[in-house]
Amino acid sequence: MRDLGFLVADKNMEACLHGLFGRGGWQRAIGCGPVDVAATDVHVAAGHHDPGLYARGDALLRPFVGKYMHMVMMIDVQWEGSPGAQAIKERGDRHLTAAGWPRENALALVLDPEVDVWLWTRTDHTAKALGWERWSEIEGPLAMQAWWAPDQVKPPRPKEAAEWALRQRRKPRSSLVYRRLAESVGLGRCADESFLALRNALRRWFPLESA
Repeated sequence: MRDLGFLVADKNMEACLHGLFGRGGWQRAIGCGPVDVAATDVHVAAGHHDPGLYARGDALLRPFVGKYMHMVMMIDVQWEGSPGAQAIKERGDRHLTAAGWPRENALALVLDPEVDVWLWTRTDHTAKALGWERWSEIEGPLAMQAWWAPDQVKPPRPKEAAEWALRQRRKPRSSLVYRRLAESVGLGRCADESFLALRNALRRWFPLESA
């Protein structure tokens, strides 16, 4: 049985996880012990996206029961008809337990408003991933366009902010942007609640003392 599996709503989530788990020393940066996880352990709910994963997550998860000791289901909050973060979290937890994982071995990871929030740190890594040379070049324009004020922890509309930043450099939005950033950004700088929930779960499931 593998240590850890993921069922995610889209390719951008998949790219973020591939970038995270493909970087050297990521366990040390997260603060957990060794984890046997590879790119092939990240599964996309192709054709279902967020609404389908919310509605039919238990059925979509069942093929992976018996393959993974721990399972994470990732879903955005922002989509048409979304019932909100709390309802998504509660239903996600029910899907995981109905599929066969004990509550302590599973995590319904809700990204509010969407996975694009993981793109944003006030670093040159974010700037370069979005086609800019350094953070000092993009910080002012973001504030002037009301995408990200200096007193905000994260942009309130992270996907639209990323699309705007990419357009200014005539760079297409693609999963590669997410992967490259996840490969490079300092994990200690990510203050998003969903990322911290994943980090805490990994620390709990794979504690350092087991290393």
